[in-house]
Amino acid sequence: MQIKKIPGAPVPADVTLAPPGPGDVLVRLRAAALNFADLLMTQGHYQETPSPPFIPGLEGAGEVIATGPDVLIPPGTRVAVLSQGTVAQANLFPAASCHPIPNGMSFEEAAGFLIAYGTSHFALTRRAGLRQGETLAVLGAAGGVGLTAVEIGAALGARVIAVARGEDKLTVARAAGATDCIDSAACPDLRAALRELGGADIVYDPVGDKPGEAAFGALRPGGRFLIIGFAGGRPPALPLNHALVKNIAIHGFYWGGYQKLDPALLRQDIAALFALYDQGRLRPHVGATLPLERLDEGYELLRSRRSTGKVIISL
Repeated sequence: MQIKKIPGAPVPADVTLAPPGPGDVLVRLRAAALNFADLLMTQGHYQETPSPPFIPGLEGAGEVIATGPDVLIPPGTRVAVLSQGTVAQANLFPAASCHPIPNGMSFEEAAGFLIAYGTSHFALTRRAGLRQGETLAVLGAAGGVGLTAVEIGAALGARVIAVARGEDKLTVARAAGATDCIDSAACPDLRAALRELGGADIVYDPVGDKPGEAAFGALRPGGRFLIIGFAGGRPPALPLNHALVKNIAIHGFYWGGYQKLDPALLRQDIAALFALYDQGRLRPHVGATLPLERLDEGYELLRSRRSTGKVIISL
């Protein structure tokens, strides 16, 4: 598949691949994950949208079938791929973007593991400094990244308040470890609802807009607000005077930026996540698995915010 114009939908395309060069691997992809960033790229609204034509997909999983000189990953290795161009049956990637996956992890789980879990784990542990016993409020708690924040927060000993739209989504959040749940579709005052539950030490916000503003108002003194994304359509208008008076820290967090900012730290974090998976403390939730010919349906699930967990494209 390729995005040949912006705005534009993915269309089938045959691409001839060169043999892998130094530092490259050729991967036979078995699954790819869709992220909200993929949807933004089709509209030209993402901060790192490639120039068309380009192959969509930021993460996937498959088997290494050939390597370039000086590559230490042997052919046959099952890997998760963190690189542009994963919605393809095969593609070339930098070896540094390929991470061997645990034996018990399926390609579908691995395809959607790195970005969502990586975002939540890094943001909660390294930026917000989540401590055992603290209260974590998660907006969009049944979405691709929100659900991982619920699961990781619970695994690290936090009390997790999940905010999501509808009982079906809240059921998924409870299964991931949420202690308390708020149905945003039936809640006229989110700030008051969070305060009735005692407020939050940390707010994890991939939604923005009015929900982000309301959750900010429920932070306790010394709280931390994590800006993860703007699925609600615009950034939250946060009152900085309240941040000053209440000693609240506001952390903007873009996980992909650490591929350049501190790639060694990013790899450490990925290793910690795979260890949590091996220990049985993380169980990725695949909300939908679609064949490649139904890729448009996958984008629509993201656009309508009807998905829970990750949307996976089988290849």
